[in-house]
Amino acid sequence: MTTLLTCVVFGQVISAQTPNATVLVEQGIKAYNAGNFFSAIKYWQEALNQDKNNPGSTAVVNENLARAYQEIGDNKGAIASLSTAIRDYGAAENIQQVGRMKSELAQVYNNLGQPHKAIALLCGKLVDNSKSSENQPTNIECTPESAAQIATKYNDKIGQVAALGILGEAYRLMGDYNQAIQYLHVAQKLNSASEFLVLNSLGNAYKSRAQLRELQADSANKVGITSKENEFTQQAIEDYKRAYEYFDRSTKLASNHKDTLAEMRGLLNLIQLGSLTNKSKVINDEELNKNLQNALKVLGNLPDSATKVYGAIDLAYLQRDAKGTSPFTSCPPQLVLSANNEAFNLLNNSVLISKKLQDNRLISYSNGALGHFWECNSDNEKALKYTQAAILAADNKLSAKDSLYLWEWQAGRILDKQNRKEEAIASYQRAFDTLEDIRSDILTAERNVQFDLRDVVRPLYRTLAQSRLDLLEVGAMPTTGYAYADERRAKELSKVVNTIDSLRLAELQNYFGNDCILSALNPKQVGELLKDNSVAFQNTGFLSSIILDGKTGILLQLPNQETKFKWIEASNQEGRKIISSDTLREKITEFRTGLVKGKEEFNYNTTTAAQLYDWIIRPFAEDLKPEKIKTLVFIQDGFLRSVPMAALYDSQQQKYLVETYAIATTPSLRLNTPKARDRSTQKALILGLTEKATIDGKTFDALTAVPDEVKAIKSIFPNHTELINENFFPESFQKTLDKRRYPIVHIASHAQFGIIPEDTFIVTGKNEKLTIIQLEDSLRNLSNKSDNVELLTLTACETAVGDDRATLGLAGVALQVGVKSAIASLWNVTDESTSELVKEFYTNYRNSGMSIAEALQKAQIKMIHAQKSSPSDNIHTSYNNPAYWAPIIAIGNWL
Repeated sequence: MTTLLTCVVFGQVISAQTPNATVLVEQGIKAYNAGNFFSAIKYWQEALNQDKNNPGSTAVVNENLARAYQEIGDNKGAIASLSTAIRDYGAAENIQQVGRMKSELAQVYNNLGQPHKAIALLCGKLVDNSKSSENQPTNIECTPESAAQIATKYNDKIGQVAALGILGEAYRLMGDYNQAIQYLHVAQKLNSASEFLVLNSLGNAYKSRAQLRELQADSANKVGITSKENEFTQQAIEDYKRAYEYFDRSTKLASNHKDTLAEMRGLLNLIQLGSLTNKSKVINDEELNKNLQNALKVLGNLPDSATKVYGAIDLAYLQRDAKGTSPFTSCPPQLVLSANNEAFNLLNNSVLISKKLQDNRLISYSNGALGHFWECNSDNEKALKYTQAAILAADNKLSAKDSLYLWEWQAGRILDKQNRKEEAIASYQRAFDTLEDIRSDILTAERNVQFDLRDVVRPLYRTLAQSRLDLLEVGAMPTTGYAYADERRAKELSKVVNTIDSLRLAELQNYFGNDCILSALNPKQVGELLKDNSVAFQNTGFLSSIILDGKTGILLQLPNQETKFKWIEASNQEGRKIISSDTLREKITEFRTGLVKGKEEFNYNTTTAAQLYDWIIRPFAEDLKPEKIKTLVFIQDGFLRSVPMAALYDSQQQKYLVETYAIATTPSLRLNTPKARDRSTQKALILGLTEKATIDGKTFDALTAVPDEVKAIKSIFPNHTELINENFFPESFQKTLDKRRYPIVHIASHAQFGIIPEDTFIVTGKNEKLTIIQLEDSLRNLSNKSDNVELLTLTACETAVGDDRATLGLAGVALQVGVKSAIASLWNVTDESTSELVKEFYTNYRNSGMSIAEALQKAQIKMIHAQKSSPSDNIHTSYNNPAYWAPIIAIGNWL
């Protein structure tokens, strides 16, 4: 949303101490109005140098200077000027203007994707109103020095509308759409001249919430809650309709006010809303075409400006049945303006206007957009010319760093087509480095509905990894000197590992919608960690998977050894053949389905498990000799996350993988600092549910074996506290944690992991649920003390079958709340078998000489040998089936 502070203070009387300063200010105003922003900045900076001792006048100059900086995309300059203006207005005791400048500064932070900083200026504190709706009026209580409170105190309607509007936009960027809508409705009721801007922001907020509702409906469908799916779908439809109404009203009001810039923004929003693919078309094709023609007409009448450039590019890349993805990550399948070179003319004109305006951000974006046009039309020479111009402009004082990664990635694709592989990789790497630098901001903006991870981060990182791996193919590496080739190979593999690791971290950060998951991130890269922790990591092998287009690779890392890499292959009569990723996915699905249903089979068929063992493990057999390697830690990608590697089967030795190695998994080594701890006197918090429960219309069966499970755990941990059934609910959990330290938290209840955090929860007593957010809040209070939870155990889990994001929730839950290790289930199995396995695990766990992975391994081996066990062991003979023991996995610190 553009700033709501539309009043320009150029007309104010400036009492400069020197006549020359006044002349310079007036020259700057003329230059600004003519669109010559660089000249305006030059004049105003000279004016400041000549008139430093009059805060009343320097404040006004800095205010206008900040606007000029924003016009050329220099956000750092804008922040510095606005901060100085706030100080000078304060010194001049013009507090009303202090409030307005805080709102403008907040807008800059919003533009940079830093809404928390914006809210600090606008209100002074975050408002947690997650269960509210727009029908419940907000009681706005902000700190006295905040922009909103200053505007209220001085009855400054313009300031109030600005503060509330920008505050609403900040909450929208954070994904708190209810809160955003509330603030914007309050701003709307003030009936200011800027109402059309507020209405436009309301349209954006409702549209964002509609997209979230669609994602929630999809998540409800995956976990089998039809009633919630229907409810979210209907809510999405209603929100899309409201978005349309507000965009439409905003556009008409802007037209009445002769504000062509705002009218253009409104028309673009209407057009983009109409082109979205959703279950309810709120705009029919006839109306969409009418809006499109109006937009083209308004665009032609606009003065040369940033809005005209961005509007032209948006119209040029308008897609039919768009899915909300970026048009620059791949070639759009069908453009609306594909006939008569309309798209080309718009893009070419945007380049000419941006050069005229001398705005590096506009020059970069327009050239990049035109370069993409030629890329999609297979003219690689022109495509590279304009893309390189975009990169040059973006890199000029880093004025467009937020799009630089797009153009570097685009250049890499074009160079790839020209078979300039080394240059392509260099471009991909620069795109990766830029995106890594700004990823924290873009991944946490508009959580769950942004395209960045799905359409930018994931494909870019995979492309970079694949390009480097392709260099390792026969004939691709330099042949001059074996030592040099080996060194080059090692460097390439190290970079691949770092790229894959960054992707894992980005996926976790994206899933949870914040950067808390990275708060304890080790700054060292994986290779350095393996060297630094060679003692802790001794006898441990690390297997990382990377799923690429057409094939999947496995990297093996051992302490103080070079990384090994192999594509997943299979033998046939012609030799070795790479297994396609699609074939691997089918085999993994077959393997997992066989395990989930395996408890129905008396004798488990190990054929698929053996085939996967031969594909994934056997190629590294010489490196993973059991006399040297005792533990395997898997760092999985995509659909491989949902596979219990412990159940892979060595047909030659007739053993499951877990019979040879202790098994653990982690999203990233940089999130773990493995360390063995004394477990002899640990206190346990035991939480359980035995009764049937209904959550959001879904029934969870009673867990009849939980009483025996709890009884056994109590005997293993005499120093314990238990909360069972009606005594176990979110508030009691929080209060109990507040009182004492519990290194062990055991939860014997259903746990559901959906594709979004809102559908990730633990079922508690009283038909309530402990959401992942509540769990995080409860445990994070302990994260800066020595009383962290060291082990979190979750039994009777359920994941959204077939969805990679659901397993991310399972793998990340412990790390998100600062827990060192977790034991959890990849799917729901009988509570009787889980109870026996967990009891055996804890018994082993209390042996301080045994690692967590080894304690689980020993428990699983005991079940594998169930048919050989004595009656006193109380293990059913059918528990040797991997369906009962395989889904239980160790996550995080495996020591």
